Amino acid sequence: FFFLSILEDTGYMARIAFVMDRPLRKIGLSGRSFVPMLIGFGCSVPAIMATRTVSSDRDRKMTIMLTPYMSCSAKIPIYSVFAAAFFPGHGALVMICLYFSGIVLSVLLALILKNTAFRGNPVPFVMELPNYRIPSPKSVALLLWEKAKDFLQRAFTVIFVATIIIWFLQSFDTRINPVEDSADSMLAAIGRFIAPIFKPLGFADWRVATALISGFTAKEAVVSTMSVLLNTSVSTLGGALSAMFTPLTAASFLAFTLLYTPCVAAVATIKREMNSTLATIGIVILQCVVAWLVALGVYHIGSLIVIIAVIALLVVLAIVSIRRQKKRGGCCGCSGCSGCCSQCEKSKDK
Repeated sequence: FFFLSILEDTGYMARIAFVMDRPLRKIGLSGRSFVPMLIGFGCSVPAIMATRTVSSDRDRKMTIMLTPYMSCSAKIPIYSVFAAAFFPGHGALVMICLYFSGIVLSVLLALILKNTAFRGNPVPFVMELPNYRIPSPKSVALLLWEKAKDFLQRAFTVIFVATIIIWFLQSFDTRINPVEDSADSMLAAIGRFIAPIFKPLGFADWRVATALISGFTAKEAVVSTMSVLLNTSVSTLGGALSAMFTPLTAASFLAFTLLYTPCVAAVATIKREMNSTLATIGIVILQCVVAWLVALGVYHIGSLIVIIAVIALLVVLAIVSIRRQKKRGGCCGCSGCSGCCSQCEKSKDK
C-alpha cells in the first residue's frame, strides 16, 4: 500500500493504465484492470479492493474474477518446499512456470468470459493524465491510511475468526473431546471425507486434503499443517513428502494450489466488492473446478508423456540391439559363438 500510494501520488499509475489499455482491451478488459492484477502477485485482498478504480461495472467484475489467478506471495512457501523436494536445482524454473501458467490461464478465461457471461466491449478509456510530481508525505500517508484501515478492519478480523475455526476443528474430535493427535480431529475427518475427490489428480492422502482445507485461512498454512500431520519440522518436510508424492503428482498438486480458491479474507473481500453472496460462491466454485481440471490435465498428460517416453526408450534400445546384430555379419548373436562357428564350418565342408 505504501509503494502504491507513492506511485499514485507521482502520477505514474494513470500512465500505466494508459499504456496497458490496448493489449488488455483485446481480452475484454480495460487498462485500469492492469494495476489490480499486478497487485494480485502480492496479495489478492488489496488487489480486489483496488478494482474500485475501474469505472465500468462489467470490467470491474471481470477483473475481480481474474485477479485471484495471479499467484500471491502467500503461496511461495508451498512452491519452495515442493520445488526443493521434487525438483532440486530447478526451483526458479518451477516458480517461473507457475507464475506464467497463472497469467496464461487468466488470459484464456478472460477470452471465454468476454464471449459468454460478459459480452460487449470495454468502456472507452478516458483519463486525464496528471503531471509528474514529487510525492507529498502527507498525501501518501493519507492514501496509505485509507487503504490500510479497510484492510485491517475487514481482512484481519476474517482471518482471525477463520483461524479460530481451523484451530477448533484440529484440536477436537466429533464428540468435542480434546485430541492429542491431529489425525483424530474433526479436521482430519473432513479431510478423509473429501480425499477421494483428489484421487484422479494423483494425491488421495487425507493429510493432503486436510492441508488444503487449512489453506483456506491462509495459503502458508498448507505447509505448516502438513508439517504437523506428518510429525516433522518444516525444514525436513521434503523428505516426508517424498513418501506421499512423486514428481508428477507434486506438479499436479502445485497446479491445484496455484489456482484453487484464495484465502477466506480474499473471499470476504470479493463478497463485499461484488455485493452478492451468490456471485461470490460462484467464483469460489469456478476457481476450484478450474484448479481441479488443470491439475487433472497436468497429471494425466504427464502420465501420458512418461508412457510415451518409456515406449520411445524401448524402441530405441530395440533398434540399437538389431543394428549390433547386423554388424556381426549374420551371426545369430547367442553366447555360444564357438559352437555356432563349428557347426557353420561342418556345413561348409559338406
